[in-house]
Amino acid sequence: MNEFNDQRATINDVARLSGVSKRTVSRVINNSPKVGKATRLKVQKIIDDLNYSPNAQARGLAARRSYLLGMIYDNPDALYINDVQRGVLSICRKFGYELVVHPCDMQSDTLIDEAVSFVNRSKLDGVIILPPISENNDLAGALGSANVNYVRLASIALDTARHVVISNERSAAAAMAEYLVKLGHRRIGYISGPRRMRSTRERLEGFCDALEKHGCKPDDDMIALGAYTFESGIECTRKLMANTNPPTVIFASNDEMAVGAINAAQDMGLKVPRDLSVAGFDDSILASRIMPPLTTIRRPVQDMARHAATKLIASIDGRNDEADVSIILVPELVERTSTRSL
Repeated sequence: MNEFNDQRATINDVARLSGVSKRTVSRVINNSPKVGKATRLKVQKIIDDLNYSPNAQARGLAARRSYLLGMIYDNPDALYINDVQRGVLSICRKFGYELVVHPCDMQSDTLIDEAVSFVNRSKLDGVIILPPISENNDLAGALGSANVNYVRLASIALDTARHVVISNERSAAAAMAEYLVKLGHRRIGYISGPRRMRSTRERLEGFCDALEKHGCKPDDDMIALGAYTFESGIECTRKLMANTNPPTVIFASNDEMAVGAINAAQDMGLKVPRDLSVAGFDDSILASRIMPPLTTIRRPVQDMARHAATKLIASIDGRNDEADVSIILVPELVERTSTRSL
């Protein structure tokens, strides 16, 4: 249908072919709730047919916004960061936004000032905050006081529904514990994450509570403190396997540590899963590529990121009903060949 060949279609062209005003086209582009469904579909079809894209600068000026979203994070897991970005960008493309990322140090005394400065300096319409920084209530309070739209990714309801997307990691860790018990394991080792992170507590408590229900709550020597890194997975596995009565399975609370556990087991001459079963958490790309493939918990990272971006843009647009929807996602167990029955 594109009658404009090499000429760039304009908003006037879209309006003329749709039989509506430029204001209506603008409202469709900006996802205004003031446009009826039939009109929206008709205008959107013309936009798609013409491959029309609005001038970003003019669009921003007209709507008094930058069409920029920010992402604030301090997380050593590059695979997790990549998954979040993919999820956010899929929504950004849909609504015509760009993404600006801001890595920072959560231990910095100036974290809050730096984050607020980043938002103001970049003229962002809103920000998505990743764990563990998302667990900082002072940061969320400062952004709220500065009238900054924000959404946090978290493992519990740290905020109102408008400002958080939740992954129920307590129930996911409990599901893994029950699965390992059903396989016949009773000496179950656990590698936790850093103490300062709320996800560490949620996963550990969910895991231990489920084991206790089955009469096999782990002793202190069956729990090792990791750092969500490959190296800490190796170190913790060696510590657990040095026990007089070592575990028959190790559940590492992220995949990177689980891969470290498999590496350590192989270095000690142990076959996985013949001599030691290993399970992880996240279902990162590592989980399906390691040998043997890793039994793990599939955390819906990209889905969480898509929900967060959708919720954030709804808040920016003033679509309160959509912004205030409660989002709680439940990770699922993925069984592969790194675990076996006793």
